[in-house]
Amino acid sequence: MIRSEIVLGLPDYEITELQISGGGVRISARHTGPRSCPHCGGNRLRNKGRYQRRVRHENWGLRHCVVELEARKFQCQSCGRYFRERFPGIQPCQRSSEAFQKMIFRQHLDGINRSRLGRREGIGAATVERYFQRGLQRQFGEWHSAHCPPVLGIDEHFFTRRSGYATTLCDLRNHKIYDVVLGRSELSLEAYFQRLEGKAEVRVVCMDLAANYRSLVRLHFPNARIVADRFHVGSASSITTSWPVGETSMASEPRIGAWFR
Repeated sequence: MIRSEIVLGLPDYEITELQISGGGVRISARHTGPRSCPHCGGNRLRNKGRYQRRVRHENWGLRHCVVELEARKFQCQSCGRYFRERFPGIQPCQRSSEAFQKMIFRQHLDGINRSRLGRREGIGAATVERYFQRGLQRQFGEWHSAHCPPVLGIDEHFFTRRSGYATTLCDLRNHKIYDVVLGRSELSLEAYFQRLEGKAEVRVVCMDLAANYRSLVRLHFPNARIVADRFHVGSASSITTSWPVGETSMASEPRIGAWFR
């Protein structure tokens, strides 16, 4: 018996046939792992029919690989709902396995353009772009922590002429970028800050002298101490000290000095 971990890289499959035809590899298999209802988790299932599912799998060298799965339709006896069999390593309603999509992501990331990669693998350029975007989201989910870092840095930078400015949040303890959000006003950032998790655990927020950031931090990070970064403090102090005494107005002094209180 051929182990599915060696052939497919996936457990709980039984390889029933392996054939090379037309320069490609065709693998027939069936799922032998436990089955349960995706809606309620029940395992009291009634078989309501069989069908064949064809998905594209990662290549065998230079040969394209197609997996033909013996799939079933079930009815859950616990909740009464109908569903199609779920397969590990293959998402529902997908014509390719996760391994194939990861292969496309790596090759496109290495510099192969969409049209050439699509022609070589027999898929469209839009499909290559879709798999690449999914890979980026998966990679971002692996890198990005769900909770806010305890020492947070906030700053703005110009993004594009169409989108305007963006706000960058940094993990200053680990010297990493935490997230980048379009916009810098309170209205554009309010919904993002409301979705953040672990805001009560943030102890220090380092940022510039923008009043909109200061009000957002006071609202969403109640336990954090606001610290102005050295660059903006030095810039503001140098401007204040470089003004001639006779040209300093009474209206400008409170506005500049208010940041250092």
